[in-house]
Amino acid sequence: MKENRRRLGDILVEANVLTKDQVEETVKNKGNKKLGDALKEAGLISEEQLLEVLEFQLNIPRVKLKSYPIDSQLTKLTALEFAERNSVFPIDKKDGRLIVAMADPMDYFTLDDLRMATGFEIEPVIASYKEIQEAIKTYYGNKQEVSDLEVEDPEELNVNTQIADDETDAPVIRMVNQALVTGLEKKASDIHIDPQETKIVIRYRIDGILFTERAIAKQHHNAMVARVKIMANLNITETRLPQDGRVKVTLQGTRADLRVSSMPTVFGEKIVIRILDMNQAQINLEDLDFNAINQTVFQELIHRPGGMVLITGPTGSGKTTTLYAALNKRNNEEMNVITVEDPVEYQIEGINQVQVNPKIGLTFAHGLRAILRQDPDLVMVGEIRDSETAEIAVRASLTGHLVLSTIHTNSAIATIPRLIDMGVEPYLVMSSLSGIVSQRLVRKICTHCKTSYEPTKTELQALEERGIKAEVLYRGPGCENCNETGYEGRMAIHELLSIDDEVRRLVLNQEAVSVIKAYLLEKDMLFLKDDGFFKVKQGFTTMEEVFRVASDD
Repeated sequence: MKENRRRLGDILVEANVLTKDQVEETVKNKGNKKLGDALKEAGLISEEQLLEVLEFQLNIPRVKLKSYPIDSQLTKLTALEFAERNSVFPIDKKDGRLIVAMADPMDYFTLDDLRMATGFEIEPVIASYKEIQEAIKTYYGNKQEVSDLEVEDPEELNVNTQIADDETDAPVIRMVNQALVTGLEKKASDIHIDPQETKIVIRYRIDGILFTERAIAKQHHNAMVARVKIMANLNITETRLPQDGRVKVTLQGTRADLRVSSMPTVFGEKIVIRILDMNQAQINLEDLDFNAINQTVFQELIHRPGGMVLITGPTGSGKTTTLYAALNKRNNEEMNVITVEDPVEYQIEGINQVQVNPKIGLTFAHGLRAILRQDPDLVMVGEIRDSETAEIAVRASLTGHLVLSTIHTNSAIATIPRLIDMGVEPYLVMSSLSGIVSQRLVRKICTHCKTSYEPTKTELQALEERGIKAEVLYRGPGCENCNETGYEGRMAIHELLSIDDEVRRLVLNQEAVSVIKAYLLEKDMLFLKDDGFFKVKQGFTTMEEVFRVASDD
């Protein structure tokens, strides 16, 4: 093989990336560093340039480790310390050859060490240093953290569902636990286990955006699905129909409720695990990012003895969190608070919560009828989905009950015609409605890498159209704390429509939505973009985020 062992400096000169003098000068001053590292530190070449040259000149393929179906069992062939020190990661085994991702495929000493340690012929592929280190962290994992994950109510589970301390006893159990631990650590809202034709992809929804974390060999799919189903007490023999379940876990003292959903696809069952942070159930109204005016109005609405207050927005816009914050505000010994939900996401002490069960006929409408015979002061309906539920909720609010609920519409104003379209008489809708909150979630700028910049003409024009002036805006270029995204965490933007006599008159006279909007503008109502742009000016989020979630209004 020695005749094929070319030197990195010669390759870079041949590719006309560097001159011979630049290489010789770097070699002279590099000390104990590798030539590639010294060249990058000197600013003569970027890592991306170096990888492209090696790929082309050596004819060694480049791989993206997050999308490559990696066999996690191969990590047993190389020690963690060796992999970290030499930036190598085994990804596959074919025809007696071990395929290893390397940041420096010309590190012949490491190749020889791998050959001797594993007994395989080594076939290197190229990956960036960062990708390899992330893969090492993901696949080798922290054994202590994984073993710290506890499933509650273990007596209800058989012995095969317990957390295995020895990874050789239950590699699939460890694989699933690692996926859960990573999701909890990254504060993901959902974990997706996506079956594809040749691999399984693990993805996390973090701050509302899906990120691919890793790919796993297809052979592990059935075992992973079975493990998750057993944890959630689902039927592991039923693979043709969707199923839903839940399980509570604890990691290092932090409790989380996991809602598990399985769905058959052409490549096998897809699993989505929703992570519910139990601490969210205790959120305060003051922590919901309302601006001062909207917060005052919202508090006044939920302290009325009767009427209906609706929260609207798409799935994942924080509607349930806002509802629970309102319930916490009104929850005391003098109040009889009853909810009907599908599902009951957070259990709150002192509140009577009813779980919808359509299989036995316990629908929102049926549950709501029963609640009204329970002498309630405040009723919370998880979602108004049909005309029957809408009509009962409206009539409940007219008979002296405060009703809180959610509905799916694009804006606060659009909620009124939506209720009328459901078959509720306009005069009943306008008599019962007290207020409507429309909300979205935007990502917050990472505080660790937050920087200021001068706004562009387009941004200034968009702000000026809303009557906002800003000489400086903020963004995050990305850092380790935010996973190079520039964002960390989320906050809500709102529009709050408080129903007054003039709005009622306009609706009952069947005036166009544009007329109602013009009146609300005169009353200085803040629409979604207005609230978003104010938070952009304050440095909480970016223009891109507001445009991403808020449509033209």
